[in-house]
Amino acid sequence: MFSNYVYKLRPNQTQDAKMSNWVDMLRNHYNWCLNDRIAQYNQQFILGNYCDIRTHSEAAPLTCCVSKNGATGNPWKDSKLNSRESDLESQIKNPRRSAGEIQIVALPDLKKARPWYKELDSTVLQQNVKRLDTAYKNFFEGRGFPKFKNRSNFTSFTFVMGVKVQGNKIYLPKLGWMRFHNSRPIPDGFTIKACTVRKRQNGWYASIRIEDKSVPDYKAKQKSEIVKIIGCDMGITKLVHLSDGCHIDNPKFATNKKTKRTLKIRQRRVSRKVKGSKNRQKAAKRLGRLHQKISERRQAYQWKVANKIVSRNVDAIALENLNISGMRRRCRVKIDEKTGRFLKNGQSRKKGLNRSISDASWGELILKIEYLAAKQGKVTIKVNPKHSSTECRNCGHIERSSRDGEKFICVECGYYEHADIGAAKTIRDRALLAVRGDSTKPGARTPKRPKCITTLK
Repeated sequence: MFSNYVYKLRPNQTQDAKMSNWVDMLRNHYNWCLNDRIAQYNQQFILGNYCDIRTHSEAAPLTCCVSKNGATGNPWKDSKLNSRESDLESQIKNPRRSAGEIQIVALPDLKKARPWYKELDSTVLQQNVKRLDTAYKNFFEGRGFPKFKNRSNFTSFTFVMGVKVQGNKIYLPKLGWMRFHNSRPIPDGFTIKACTVRKRQNGWYASIRIEDKSVPDYKAKQKSEIVKIIGCDMGITKLVHLSDGCHIDNPKFATNKKTKRTLKIRQRRVSRKVKGSKNRQKAAKRLGRLHQKISERRQAYQWKVANKIVSRNVDAIALENLNISGMRRRCRVKIDEKTGRFLKNGQSRKKGLNRSISDASWGELILKIEYLAAKQGKVTIKVNPKHSSTECRNCGHIERSSRDGEKFICVECGYYEHADIGAAKTIRDRALLAVRGDSTKPGARTPKRPKCITTLK
């Protein structure tokens, strides 16, 4: 079984400066490797063979996985090929290496060309290349193309060997022993597999990944064992509505009146300082600490909410399969056909809604619910939330005008219910249909129910 523990480090001034220098060098190395792969792709599929003006060397993409002017290295695992063997036989015996493998093999050449990279631990450099491999893997799975990193979005590095913990001290290779706040002792029997060091606004943190092979992994229940399901409907006025009639408040940590004013004042103080000055850095650091405080409060509250939902006496939890990035997308541009001028499209009003969605952080809450549910052997089911809040639970009629804020009054049969709690019940019913196999998709619409006899007067 794997688990992660996070601790705050207490480095001395030398270690702090050294880790900051490491982050800068690793960021430059990451960007260089990414640029090397982009150049290789352009040479192989767009430009073809050409002679580099700066190095006066030929780039031959057909014989090298990464451009000769970059990571260099032979694309085959054994560079000493027997002249008697044919090319096909040599390729079968010596399989082609990936771009990441070539860049890892080229790290000794990098240290010779740039001796200051010898200060870094070898496993840290290797994990830096694997980090880029993960970014490319995400791209091929449908996510965005890897981007060049800057100081704001590259703040961590990872060790995979040599990390030790003794009491309130931790040993990091080439950094030495370092004190840390031992707020959560590592259980007996667990071994350290990796350690990620990350810089935040108020200092350095270490995320230690531990493993104990003697502890079995959590096993989820089978579909045949699922009897009780609770549905969850995410919202903004209330963070979560449950199908049992309960709701959980949304504190709005970043969008409440007091916090918005404080953020506005501190941001204004940053913008009024001279660029590049020490005072501007201090003001920006103070603003960053406020953002971190908001994030930590939100994280702590979400863990409590997730624990409250998962601890209920149910076998499965039904969640909405939300496209949050699509919900936060900008409104389409409207242009007057006669004058060619831009018309109002409601983006100024939607800006506040986007901030509220970001503050609610539904995606993070869903991840926490899934994590805690897996630990307790419960199942999480994601269903299509389409029309869940505008579908009548009595007659099945779908009409947008039936909902007025938190009220739902069916225009067809007069059925009355709280809109969000009714949506949570609909999500629960759709999950039940998916579990029982009554529908081909988890997002299938609930069947129509018989019309009610009594109507709202």
